[in-house]
This record gives sequence, structure tokens and C-alpha cells, in this order.
Amino acid sequence: MKYTMKKKEQIFSLPIRVYFQDTDAGGVVYHANYLNFMERARTEWLRTHGYSNAELMKQFGAVFVVRSLKLDYLKPALLDDMLDVSAQIKDIGRSRISLLQTVRRGDEILAEAEVHLACVSIESFKPVSVPEVLRKQWKD
Repeated sequence: MKYTMKKKEQIFSLPIRVYFQDTDAGGVVYHANYLNFMERARTEWLRTHGYSNAELMKQFGAVFVVRSLKLDYLKPALLDDMLDVSAQIKDIGRSRISLLQTVRRGDEILAEAEVHLACVSIESFKPVSVPEVLRKQWKD
């Protein structure tokens, strides 16, 4: 899997091909699949910072969960399109992180979202602090 990270803006981008399973009968990406694409990009973005979700759970007893999101659909993605799905930090709090995410086909923005994640304990699902090692990477 080839992805890019633009250091200056700290924008992570994951290439995703639209498969038949992602579309409706007309070959248009089903709306909920944009969330799947964004989830994949966030997961791979986290890996670029040295942690998988499994490692976060094992090492810190914590995981990031979606608390809320706002998603705007601007143009449809189609069967066989090659998309770039990005993730960029907007804000970090004690136990939360806000990301901006876009789905692009070339220069066209097809969908954009603001995703609010909460860092929670895997035992209680109550908020816990974002691991300091990640906070330091993300604040720089």
C-alpha cells in the first residue's frame, strides 16, 4: 500500500480504488462507504505515527472512537475511480482529537468531513488522555 504524508501541512493521503462492492446498482459509491474509506485512512495515518489500533489497545489500554462527525457529499465517486482519502489534524484536546478528512478524485473534492475522535479506555469506554507519545508527535 502506498500512501503519502505531506510534512509541511501534515496531510496524510491514502489511495483507494472504488470496487464494485462499494457501489450501488448504478455504479455510484454508496454514501456509507465514504465513512469506510475515511476509517481506513485514519487507521493507516495512525500507523505512520508508529501505532496500530491493536498496539494502542495493548500498550495503552486505549482506543480512538468516533464521537461525532459532519460529512458533506459534493460529487459522486464512481466504479473504478482512483481516490485519495486524506486525514489532517485540526485540533487536539486532553482526550480528543479533531481531524479534517477529504475524499478526492484528482483535483476534485468529492466529500469532506470533520471527524471528532475520543480516546477511551478499552475496559470502561470512558475518556482517557491521548497517549503522550502521540500528543508530542501531533503537536510538532
